[in-house]
Amino acid sequence: MTYSAAEADMYRHAAIYVDKVLKGAKPADLPVEQPTKFELVINLKTAKALGLNVSRDFLLRADEVIE
Repeated sequence: MTYSAAEADMYRHAAIYVDKVLKGAKPADLPVEQPTKFELVINLKTAKALGLNVSRDFLLRADEVIE
């Protein structure tokens, strides 16, 4: 199970920063931003191998379930 920043969103923000630098902005002047979108991914195959039961409600909240 992982709960982390959405990878696609991170790449999108990186592209925005690169665009600003290429347009002449100084990297030191750019603000540091924290991620705003997070994803919950659950690996059911590993959970079953470890003998863990994952509730249905928890699975419904997950952005991705690996079976």
